[in-house]
Amino acid sequence: MSSFVIAPAIMTGIGLLFAIILAVAYRFLKVQEDPRIEETEDLLPGSNCGACGQPGCHAFAEQLVQLAVQPSKCTVASQASIDAVAELLDVDPGQQEKLVARLHCAGGKGQAYQIAEYQGFESCLAASVVSGGGKGCSWGCFGLGDCQGVCSFDAINTNPNGLPVVDVTKCTACGDCVGVCPRDLLELVPISQNLFVQCKAPLAGEMAVALCTTACDACERCVADAAPGLIRMKENLPVVDYSGGGPARPEATYRCPTGAIQWLEGNQFTDHQPSQNQREVRYARLR
Repeated sequence: MSSFVIAPAIMTGIGLLFAIILAVAYRFLKVQEDPRIEETEDLLPGSNCGACGQPGCHAFAEQLVQLAVQPSKCTVASQASIDAVAELLDVDPGQQEKLVARLHCAGGKGQAYQIAEYQGFESCLAASVVSGGGKGCSWGCFGLGDCQGVCSFDAINTNPNGLPVVDVTKCTACGDCVGVCPRDLLELVPISQNLFVQCKAPLAGEMAVALCTTACDACERCVADAAPGLIRMKENLPVVDYSGGGPARPEATYRCPTGAIQWLEGNQFTDHQPSQNQREVRYARLR
């Protein structure tokens, strides 16, 4: 018999043998999935955004059924959905403070010094590779909308000053905008953390404000006016330590000469330098 006939016959036989082995293994070795996993997944939003720390809603449902996490860990689900999952699994829904994305920059078109006009592909990443986007500040926001483009929940819009504004009512803390920013300017923080530094330029004095009128000039007035231990300076920038310091209050922002540190509530976004009158009012409040 020709080898051209024997070889295919042998390969076919081997293939059939392995197919039978796999079929038997599947029949006797398959693991039955808990039916509650599918029921739980049906109650979840299905956005697969990863905000819960899992790669998708199915994986999160598995964690829920295993009682490894609480339903409130899903920041996208409505309260009704969270309660429904808790009722299905007979668990405590849990409580988790809402996280929102905040921008560490207030230097828009009217504040940041421009050294060139960027003309090219409308992308922050492209601008960072090619020319730095034209801004004199090497730490500021490009304003070309990469974060807006990746937001699946329509929670980010670009304001007329060329800066992204996060709608905290829509933000799910999925983290996509944080990951796409080439200058790491977006951060997920608890919504109750109102005291926020809108600058990342590690400069001081005239060197800082020469690049942007809303840059932190490292004057340390916010440190002096805040509760003891709440704010410390690191690389010429104030760092708010909510875990180790006293209570945060708006008074820490009153004497800031540039408005680099702000008291943010809800969708409030400050993208302008306070006027001399505003600074005087702030100082009067503090006295």
